[in-house]
Amino acid sequence: MAATLSPALLAAIPLAPLVGALVAGLGGSKVGRVGAHRATIAGVAVSFVLSAWVLVAVVVQGARFDATIYEWLSIGGLSMEVGFLIDSLSAMMMVVVTFVSLMVHVYTIGYMADDPGYQRFFAYIALFTFSMLMLVMSNNFLQLFFGWEAVGLVSYLLIGFWYQRQSAIFANLKAFLVNRVGDFGFILGIGLIVAYTGSLDYAEAFGEIPRLAGETFPGTEWLLLTVICICLFVGAMGKSAQFPLHVWLPDSMEGPTPISALIHAATMVTAGIFMVARMSPLFEFSDAALSLVLVIGAITALFMGLLGIVQNDIKRVVAYSTLSQLGYMTVALGASAYSVAVYHLMTHAFFKALLFLGAGAVIVAMHHNQDIRWMGGLARHRNTRIAWITSLIGSLALIGTPLFSGFYSKESIIEAVHASHLPGAGFAYFAVTAGVFVTAFYSFRMVFLVFHGKERWDQAPHDPEHDDEHADEHAHGRPLLPIAPGWTINAPLVALAIPSFAIGFVTIGPMLFGGYFDDSIFVDAARHPAMAELAEHFNGAFAMALHGFLTLPIWLTAAGVFAAWLLYVRAPAVPAAIAARFGFLYRLLDNKYYMDWINEHLIAPAARAVGRGLWRGGDVALIDGAIDGSARGVGGVAAVVRLVQSGYLYWYALVMILGLVGLMSWQLWPYLSQLMGL
Repeated sequence: MAATLSPALLAAIPLAPLVGALVAGLGGSKVGRVGAHRATIAGVAVSFVLSAWVLVAVVVQGARFDATIYEWLSIGGLSMEVGFLIDSLSAMMMVVVTFVSLMVHVYTIGYMADDPGYQRFFAYIALFTFSMLMLVMSNNFLQLFFGWEAVGLVSYLLIGFWYQRQSAIFANLKAFLVNRVGDFGFILGIGLIVAYTGSLDYAEAFGEIPRLAGETFPGTEWLLLTVICICLFVGAMGKSAQFPLHVWLPDSMEGPTPISALIHAATMVTAGIFMVARMSPLFEFSDAALSLVLVIGAITALFMGLLGIVQNDIKRVVAYSTLSQLGYMTVALGASAYSVAVYHLMTHAFFKALLFLGAGAVIVAMHHNQDIRWMGGLARHRNTRIAWITSLIGSLALIGTPLFSGFYSKESIIEAVHASHLPGAGFAYFAVTAGVFVTAFYSFRMVFLVFHGKERWDQAPHDPEHDDEHADEHAHGRPLLPIAPGWTINAPLVALAIPSFAIGFVTIGPMLFGGYFDDSIFVDAARHPAMAELAEHFNGAFAMALHGFLTLPIWLTAAGVFAAWLLYVRAPAVPAAIAARFGFLYRLLDNKYYMDWINEHLIAPAARAVGRGLWRGGDVALIDGAIDGSARGVGGVAAVVRLVQSGYLYWYALVMILGLVGLMSWQLWPYLSQLMGL
């Protein structure tokens, strides 16, 4: 018999970070900077320990939980509740979210030490952790939507954290608006589920799927489940930054680096991946929706990765890497390899958080310079040695080096897509295979420019905003030497480097081929055999790593690394010559396929025109017209009434007499008519 979990213990997991956020956010000077980070770190640490305990109970004892914690509202037969669903999927997500969040909290002590918004930042990131936990622990669509919107709201606050900068305000507004587009589709999908199943509860709604499998959407020939899945996936496209709703994520790098690691590597952007995996009982009944997911993910994986090649901001290189890896996860979802997608979500969370925090350590060491063209040679300096080693581990994991965590998840995605027979699978296989070379190239382009080759600090433009304390050195022509990040920055890098290397090797067997996700992810193996074919060829983690050396992806990876070394270490003048020779292609990539231009000059004016038409036709003509028309009608009646409301007593007396005469005449008329023979 499976063990049970305490509702009070489960409630403490999201509430502990919430309490820390309230203490840091509302405590003010009474709490202070030290009190703020202690309260939030303690809250997240408690949440992580409890989440780890829950994961052990789920894996070892078979513990499960699916129940209501609090009933908020009941309308007819529809209940709106706060409830938790704890199974293998949610337990794994809880540990990933809380561990990465804990590392980010500790890292923030050093990174944000001189920032005047120190307490506010800790309050925000703890509140974000609470929101994400509510999302992944939910057992109903209402709570899912609450967590979905809450992480969006807090991300808006964090991206625009430095609100004095116009670029930050533009970036957080852009993220907010683009996500509203996705959320519109998401809430439509939830609304359709409620309308046709009569329930917000996952289990009850999923139980109605066989009945709905053959139904069509009213007025069309589309299957109802296809429409529902596409609407839900539109939400995932916004939250998980899939083409063409990806444009907000690179600009979100305007926020402080710690939140880039938390939101854009480990948690928020993976919410869409988690949601589609949770909705696998729905998606398995719609091959059309799965094909759409497959193609959109393939486009994102390849074409967003290409943009990383021309980026010079160290955080934006990692941001475009995130976009590409989210595309890989989405491709796996489309191939019905949901467990592989979630597995890559987990491995990616560790090594991408490591890369973002490593980028932040480099930024601190370089006196807040983020341009990789003005770095170089950092591997030779003691102050940046930990950042170099951990960033190298993160990069090796990212490109899929055998034995590193990213190898197992990326290789599994490529093989799953190859085994898929859905429309679009051929293009998706080409995209994820070609993306291997692209990933290796832009990753090691960054590694070589930042940590190897010639030191270029003396060529860096002076930034008075950050270099004031070293201005005299810079003015006299002496380069600003790398400063040593403190232990609060280095310790999280080391802690994240361990799972970035080892977690894939340790967990691939039980998670993908040991039935770990059997009770939380549904796959129709007869129609979608990708996972079954993967299981047939799996002979252990070490054997998989050895076999990897014989496959095409590993040679494409090696070619990408070699090309990056050749162009940026051996012959550094060649890239500029290539950019000049292929000017149109370079401009296309540098302008991000002109997606921002299209949005700003075509889509936004069209949206404004539609909005203006709705305002004039709907608001002004219809709504205001009706209101103003009724007001004019009342005014007309009042104008007539004013004629008899003169204020003179003799007029009122005359009206009263005439009224009495009229009343008496009406009463006496029957008698008078009889007397007169009428």
